Amino acid sequence: MNSVEIIKTAEKDLRAIFEKIEDIRDYNQEKVLNAFIENKVAPEHFYTVSGYGHDDMGREVLDKVFADVFKAEKALVRIHFASGTHTLACCLFGNLRPGDKLISVAGAPYDTMQEVIGTLGDDETKEDSLIAHGIIYEEVPLKNNDVDLDGIAEAVDERTTMVLIQRSKGYSTRKSLSIETIGEICNVVKRKNPDCICFVDNCYGEFVDTKEPLEVGADLIAGSLIKNPGGGIVEAGGYIAGKARLVDRSANRLTAPGIGCEGGAMFNQHRLMFQGLFMAPSVVCDAVKGAVLAAKIFDEIGYDSYPKFNEKRTDIIQNIIFGSPEPLEEFCRTIQSFSPVNGYVTPIPEYIPGYEDKVIMAGGTFIEGSTIELSADGPIRAPYVAYMQGGLNYAHVKIALKKFLDKINN
Repeated sequence: MNSVEIIKTAEKDLRAIFEKIEDIRDYNQEKVLNAFIENKVAPEHFYTVSGYGHDDMGREVLDKVFADVFKAEKALVRIHFASGTHTLACCLFGNLRPGDKLISVAGAPYDTMQEVIGTLGDDETKEDSLIAHGIIYEEVPLKNNDVDLDGIAEAVDERTTMVLIQRSKGYSTRKSLSIETIGEICNVVKRKNPDCICFVDNCYGEFVDTKEPLEVGADLIAGSLIKNPGGGIVEAGGYIAGKARLVDRSANRLTAPGIGCEGGAMFNQHRLMFQGLFMAPSVVCDAVKGAVLAAKIFDEIGYDSYPKFNEKRTDIIQNIIFGSPEPLEEFCRTIQSFSPVNGYVTPIPEYIPGYEDKVIMAGGTFIEGSTIELSADGPIRAPYVAYMQGGLNYAHVKIALKKFLDKINN
């Protein structure tokens, strides 16, 4: 079969799965719409203020809408977060004090987070890490490449201040954590220490399921607005949501004690942030459908990939194991060549701040670094995995996959 026939056949086989993904979209879209209506979002909330950013009605309503959507006591949604890592770091530094103990319960976290914690990085970086500030850090290793609930129960004690639960797999081959698994982790932790903060890195997972981590026992979540909840149009920023006191402490780290959530001009970004959130369920739906199509196709042409096309999704990431650097680089270059921006550019592996290995990144995106837009990347290390994610619309993902099939068939 040629590439068009392969894709059409795959789509026929995926109709029932696509319907379930669309049902999740419809549920989340109604949830978001209701939050807008309940909080009386109006044109005056798109206007901005300057200077200190005091008395910003739009910013206050935006926080309330996010809080309602994620079932939180409070939310902090700000353009000032430089990245998802910055957003997560504010939660960690804001809620941990010297002598507190942090446990990562799903093995080692994402590369950039290891530098925040202090387990990776050069001497200068480590001087500014959590460990350098007196935070005690431990990890619960994976068991059979999955979370070890018994190991978590053994590790958590009365001295454990916070557990870090990374929902998405990051640059690893473990399973991303389902909402059900996150709930099980929270239950195990709370049984051992009811006061322990369950903090979820929610990046790549928003709107993939009908529930979010706060609904299954998490105390605090955070993510990036150039991923799922920004709908592909928000230019920068992040969000934090959860228990009010924990959000306030995080805000003090972003700004300063005494300012917290109350300051910070938003630079005329309100409308994009409201509109991006409103668009997010549909954009995420198309990205998930694209990932499922990719899983089906790679399965049929003999590549090992995860998740499988018929497995339940918890994030937008599809990983493809190539086994050597050459096909990994070729796949990323194909994605780049069929991107709307910088399609003529050829990505090459290079060292990037925050990563220990060279990384090849394909991302011809309208927003730099946006991973809700179609992109693919991977570290140049065994087993040479490409992590494909995003797609502002399903058609773009399908076109890129068709072109990759054309290349390998020629």
